[in-house]
Amino acid sequence: MSQAHVMILVGEASGDAHAAEFVEQLRLEQPDIELSGMGGQAMQKAGVDVFFDSSIIAVVGLVEVLHHWGDIKKAMEIVKRHLDETRPDLLVLVDYPEFNLKMARHARQLGIRVLFYISPQVWAWRPKRIHKIGSLVDYMAVIFKFEKQYYESAGIPVSFVGHPLVDKVKGASDAQTARRKLGISTTAKVVGLFPGSRRSEITRLLPVLFATAQLMQTRDPALSFLLPVAPGLDCAAITEQAAESGLNIVVTNDQLYDVISSCDAIATCSGTVTLEIALLNIPMCILCKISWLSYLIMRRLVTIPHIGLANIVADDSVVREFFQADVNPETLSGELFELIDNRQYREQVKSGLARVRENLGAGDGARKMAQLVLSLLHNNELENVAEE
Repeated sequence: MSQAHVMILVGEASGDAHAAEFVEQLRLEQPDIELSGMGGQAMQKAGVDVFFDSSIIAVVGLVEVLHHWGDIKKAMEIVKRHLDETRPDLLVLVDYPEFNLKMARHARQLGIRVLFYISPQVWAWRPKRIHKIGSLVDYMAVIFKFEKQYYESAGIPVSFVGHPLVDKVKGASDAQTARRKLGISTTAKVVGLFPGSRRSEITRLLPVLFATAQLMQTRDPALSFLLPVAPGLDCAAITEQAAESGLNIVVTNDQLYDVISSCDAIATCSGTVTLEIALLNIPMCILCKISWLSYLIMRRLVTIPHIGLANIVADDSVVREFFQADVNPETLSGELFELIDNRQYREQVKSGLARVRENLGAGDGARKMAQLVLSLLHNNELENVAEE
């Protein structure tokens, strides 16, 4: 009997990290499994034969997608060719829905089973997409408990496997230890500047974060700043920009959770990183800045009041969100100083972040995802896979 072949497709850094987590569990359960796909450094390190680097197409916003359409189309052609030639036993799609659902359609035409991991945000915008999704995938694996009801109500097979970050996010034993590793003063007030993992986010957010830090440093010269650089980005170029800014700033691509643990407050892009920050209980504010055309379109489509995953999971405004024109140095510096200096406000935010952890599940999500993949490969019963 030939070894099972699973193809995995991710489109950005967070998906790459989540895929790598369950791939490691898959390897433990079935060491001879063949794994190929589109992904990044994390998947490659976990043992996946990566045939296309997903960082090339990791963009956010409708207009930004159009600007990178040539690269995206090339990626689609490459993935389709690999599906045609290798005919994997199972295609696992991780997030990145607009691209991945097109690949799901092609896989279904070839008779390949499809598992979608990390649901498209049907609960946030374009809810009628759920029927299209149901026609293209064989099974859904969701990471937020509230998502399960959406798919069950549409008659789509689904398991809540829990969020992989619950197990993955481990901070330093104390902030002083983390700061010493990073070369940061153990007594300074430290602000984290988290512009994101996509090139488009860096372009839009990094200049305003530098300007915010300069304004804050003018008011309090003793402040220190930390800027983590995501895998796949040009750390040397960002370090050079930081040096030119004149800020008391450390740019690092070291362990992200040490960086988070070292901060007193963080200004961050929206997305998965807000959950990582919440799990380490560090006060933050969330920023989102996209093209105006993307904003005008999205404003008509989005049906929920929050943009940050931390707030969405908590189902409450536990941290402040700043969108478009509100992403400016004056507004951001004011909020960050409140998070650092206003003890009552700071504790209020930290209490809200504790609710985020409670709503992310009991953990062990990567192992449950790996079990689900193996169950679908071997047509086993799925009763014991889902987290209740």
